[in-house]
Amino acid sequence: MDPALRFRDVAAGPSEPDSVQGLHTFSTRRVMKLESLLQYLEHYLSLSGYPDYPTALNGLQVEGRPEVTSIVTAVDASQATIDEAVRRQADLLLVHHGLFWDGLRPLTGRSYRRLKELILNGVGLYACHLPLDAHPEVGNCALLARAIGLEPTSRIGSYKGVDLGWSGTLRDAVTPMALVERVTAAVGGPVRLLEGGPDIVRSVGVVTGGGGSFIAEAAAAGLDAFVTGEGAHHNYFDAAEYGIHVLFAGHYATETFGVRALGDHLAERFGLDVAFLDRPTGL
Repeated sequence: MDPALRFRDVAAGPSEPDSVQGLHTFSTRRVMKLESLLQYLEHYLSLSGYPDYPTALNGLQVEGRPEVTSIVTAVDASQATIDEAVRRQADLLLVHHGLFWDGLRPLTGRSYRRLKELILNGVGLYACHLPLDAHPEVGNCALLARAIGLEPTSRIGSYKGVDLGWSGTLRDAVTPMALVERVTAAVGGPVRLLEGGPDIVRSVGVVTGGGGSFIAEAAAAGLDAFVTGEGAHHNYFDAAEYGIHVLFAGHYATETFGVRALGDHLAERFGLDVAFLDRPTGL
């Protein structure tokens, strides 16, 4: 395997470490009808009518085997994660970012190669974008908020009438740099601080991924700091002029929480084999 892929397994339940790669494998071997799983996810994630980008296409994007024993989860439906799902003989690849972000295009080049591998090997593809960001239990925003010591109490980050993120008060007030350290520990990677808020941080908002456009909303809500994945150049001035600290923790790094938690949920509830494929982008 290409060492740059850096995949690792994450799932619920007891495990034994792999002697070669330090991975954890799980072998519960329960079987579930794909249609039953889709019905459950539709209800649990509240997909029906949920607003999202037109190319997100939440739900089943590529049909696979009619029965599901093993699932792999990943942030992105890249060629690397698809190839690894095939190598592991997974029945379903469950991702946050699906296949069709480029919109309507001919099935040539990389689009053809991705679909070909899925279809020829019977691997289904399921995507859940904004509903997974916003979910109160397995959502990226709620889980990252809790990971930094924030108890989510209010919603923030309005998109087409639906709030994606969470805000609240830290259990212990901290300095801006102490908050950076907390977020760094939570996401396992570098965090960029745009200073603009008070010397002591008590209230924080979280919108994972590309949430830079919500800085003004966070400031209007009276928050001391706002945590997101990435933003734009002008967000530097937004932080300074709105009077709020902004922390950029990486689009990928802030959005691993949801697919991992959803995979763990499905493993625990239905006894399915679940593994998380980690393919960091550094962005």
